[in-house]
Parts: sequence; C-alpha cells; structure tokens
Amino acid sequence: MPRILCYGDSLTWGHNPDDPAGARHAIADLWPSVLAQGLQSRVDDVVVLADGVGGRTTCFDDHASPCIRNAVKSLPIALCAHMPLDLVVVMLGTNDLKPVHGGVAAGAQAGMRRLIQLIRSFPYKAPAIVPKILIVAPPECIAPVEKRIDSPARPAQSQLFAPLYQELALETGVAFFDAGRVARPSPRDGVHLDRDNTRAIGDALLEPVRALL
Repeated sequence: MPRILCYGDSLTWGHNPDDPAGARHAIADLWPSVLAQGLQSRVDDVVVLADGVGGRTTCFDDHASPCIRNAVKSLPIALCAHMPLDLVVVMLGTNDLKPVHGGVAAGAQAGMRRLIQLIRSFPYKAPAIVPKILIVAPPECIAPVEKRIDSPARPAQSQLFAPLYQELALETGVAFFDAGRVARPSPRDGVHLDRDNTRAIGDALLEPVRALL
C-alpha cells in the first residue's frame, strides 16, 4: 500500500485568500486531496497524508506563533507518526521570505537541503525502507492589490525558488517539480492560492508522483 506524506505550509493547509476570516478551502479541493483522488483511480489502496501548517518555514523558528513552525523540528515528528512512507513531498519556502526569517530564497534552499538530510537519516522502524523525496518549488509571489506586502523583495526572491530547488534536486538526487508552472497566487494577498490554483497543483503532481511510485 503506497503511503505518501505531503508536507508544507498554508499552501498545503489550503488557506483561502477570498475568505476574510482566513478559513481554508474545502478538504476535497486541497492539492493533496486532488492528488489522492487522481492516484486512487490508478493505484490500489494508496494513502496520501496531508500535513500543512500556516507560517511553516524550512528551518527558521517563529517564537511568536501558536505552534512550532520550524520544519527541521516538526518534520521528524511527522515522519515518526506516519511511517512507513514510500514518498515525502515537501513544498516549503514561501514563509522563509518573511523579513524576520532573512527574506532570501537561498535560505530556503539551505533549509530544504537539511530537510532532505532528515528524511534520509531518520531511524525508521524498517531501516531498509527510506522514502523517496519530491521537493516542490512554491508558486511565485506577486505584489498584492489589497494588502501591504511585507517585503518589496519577496516577489523577486520567490522567482529564485525554482532554479535553486532544481539545482538542489540535482545535487542531492531527489525529484523536483515547479508548482509555479501551473499555479499563481491570488492578487488579494499575493501569496495564497484560490481554489482552482490549489487544485491545479494536485493535478500536475499526479504524473511525477506516479513515476516515483
């Protein structure tokens, strides 16, 4: 039974930019759910597990938040909770661009490298079963029309995710996908995705994930 962990931030949790209260999209519209639906029509008994937390970073602490947002600290917990796993899909980096966390894509690349190391070195119950890894570059950010952007450098830095993550994938031998090829954020806040763009990521990941399974 293939088991896939989709690990990310609010783009994985499904933050709805059109909801004033910041609620999430319907569960069926989240990209891990769309991916699961597509896989289940082709793979018997596949399990897709979604772990998305708003504000999550690759490797930076946020002590003002209501929970741990540093993936270096929380990813091992997810691996322990959900093992055995055949594949871990990681889409992170957008929150690393907040000025408080350094605000540069190179920091996210370094953090992603550390997450790859953690996935490969974790003491799984079945040591011979180490999951494959797919890193996903988040969609580029844009200047919002309804909200002040936290850093004028964010859109330009977000454009570096795809080349930096692709470089990292080649260096470490993991799979890579650029979500910016299929999704673009809402102009409301310049970061989060509407329903159709959220679903588009799940649809686009179907073939890369099938190839890895």
